Amino acid sequence: MGETSRKLFAEALGTALLLAVVIGSGIMAERLAGGNVAIALLANTLATVGGLYILIEVFGPVSGAHFNPAVSLVMAVRGAMPRALAAPYIVVQLGGAMLGAWLAHAMFDATIFQFSTKVRSGMGQWIAEAVATAGLLLVILRAPASRVAAMVACYIGAAYWFTASTSFANPAAAIGRMFSDSFAGIAPASAPGFVIAELVGAGIGVAVHKALSPAAPTPDIAATSTDTTPHSSS
Repeated sequence: MGETSRKLFAEALGTALLLAVVIGSGIMAERLAGGNVAIALLANTLATVGGLYILIEVFGPVSGAHFNPAVSLVMAVRGAMPRALAAPYIVVQLGGAMLGAWLAHAMFDATIFQFSTKVRSGMGQWIAEAVATAGLLLVILRAPASRVAAMVACYIGAAYWFTASTSFANPAAAIGRMFSDSFAGIAPASAPGFVIAELVGAGIGVAVHKALSPAAPTPDIAATSTDTTPHSSS
C-alpha cells in the first residue's frame, strides 16, 4: 500500500472507529442510565475521551489523525499537508463516519440503516459549535506535539459539558451522527447549521492562534539583527 493510500485508510478507519465509540457508548449509556440523561452524558463523555486519545496516538503517526474535515482544511491551507490531499481526506472521513454509525448499530443489534430524529437547532447550539471547534483548532495548533492526543481528548471531554451542543466540533461527526437515531444522533435538517458553525469556528480558532503568536520579523529587522559587520559612527 502506497503512502497516500495508507494515510487515507488511516483517516477512514480512524474516523469510523471514533464514530463507533461516540455512538456506541451513547447507545450503551442510554440503555443503562435508566432515563438519567446526566449519567448517560457522563458515560458518553468518558468513552469518547478515552477512545479519542487512543485513536490519535495510534493513527497520528500515519495520517495526522485528523478525523475531521475542518482540521484537514486548516492543515492544508497552512501548508502542514499537501493541498491535493484535503479533498480525499474529507471524502474518506465522511465515508468513515457513516460506516462508524452503522458499525455501532451492528454491535448493539439495532437497525443498521436509520436516520436521527433528534433536532439540534437554534442560535445557542450554533454558537456552541463555533466555540467548540474554535477551541479544538486552537488546542491542535498550540499543543506540544507530544501532548496533542491528551490535550485534544481532555478539551473535547470538557466541551461535552460546557457547550450547549455537547461539542461535535467536527463536520464528519455531524454527518455520521445523522445516520443514528440514538442518544448521540442529530436530525439531518439540523446538520447543515452545525457544519457551517464548525467551519466558522475553525476559522476563528486559526485567527486566535495567529493573534497569540509572535509576529515574524520583517526582512530589514532580521538583516539588522544578524549583521555583525562593524558600523562607522561617523
